[in-house]
Amino acid sequence: MGKATVMSMLLLLFSVCTHAQSDLDDAFDKFSALYKQRFGQIRACLNPTTTRFSVCSPALRNDGNAPYILHHSKPTEKVVVLLHGLSDSPFYMRGIAQALFDKGMNVIVPLNVGHGQLVADDDMSDSDLAERWKEHLNDVIAIAPELGNKIYLGGFSTGGALVVDHYLHHPENVAGIMLFSGALALDSGVEKLSRIWGIQWIAGLLDGEYITHGPNPYKYPTIASFAGLELMEVINDIRDQLAQGKTVDVPVFAAHSQADSTTPISGIEDLLAHTTATNTFFVIDKGYKLCHANLVMNQAMVNDLHFNKQNVDLRDPCAVPTKNPLFSQMIMMMDSFVDN
Repeated sequence: MGKATVMSMLLLLFSVCTHAQSDLDDAFDKFSALYKQRFGQIRACLNPTTTRFSVCSPALRNDGNAPYILHHSKPTEKVVVLLHGLSDSPFYMRGIAQALFDKGMNVIVPLNVGHGQLVADDDMSDSDLAERWKEHLNDVIAIAPELGNKIYLGGFSTGGALVVDHYLHHPENVAGIMLFSGALALDSGVEKLSRIWGIQWIAGLLDGEYITHGPNPYKYPTIASFAGLELMEVINDIRDQLAQGKTVDVPVFAAHSQADSTTPISGIEDLLAHTTATNTFFVIDKGYKLCHANLVMNQAMVNDLHFNKQNVDLRDPCAVPTKNPLFSQMIMMMDSFVDN
């Protein structure tokens, strides 16, 4: 092989690599712009890595609350958007995101509106909060084609409700849905309360100032009643779409605990009854007594929480975060799902 041929091949390889990185740089710029517009100021994150692009801001409680993208420095065949739950942060998607990244996928983990902030009172009491949640997810999903060809949508708790709602309104270009403790139904008391006329206005008054600091550095100490009612709006929208005859025509992976009293498993069962593709339902028996938020937790995440047990009511079995004892099995089932 002549020197000219070798040089031509090197130049071609350099051109391909540069183009791929340029494509990701554009996606990173768009991702950053979403949070610069929201917070007004962003900054470099501490402890950066070559495979993790994070967007930090002085407005956040800490860098663990920051949105991020796990990437392979080029577009991949499949890309996943993973949205966290109500009152928590992208930290809670860490174990699942890493598993998908290890499968060779780029993974986008956004920060939902009103979350992870030092001050969140204005956002979490905004009468347009549910719509802002939906708009932000739409904006993030619009970036996904630059990172991969087949787009999967995943969500934990409220994030699960929002990705299902997005699919029912915009089913195009979605290859599959993944739900972890998906909030497609709430405690019966909350559901009944949501039917009272004017209850959101009353809830906003009763909530008072939204408290963001507590024993968990990556989750607010309480869920405001107003925000829970905004979630109920999303759930009701999903139910209305299904009642009108819409179906989910892409494969669904759902992992849920039978002991989950926050988001009863019946909501997932109802959704799966309106699907047409082959689904994977990972059910954790009620005998494990696995709490809602702990389904997405592995031991490494529990260790990294450095949860402060002081001033916590230890009589509540869900007060202190613990690992999902079947986390590895859940990931194995998820891996099999995305392989198909």
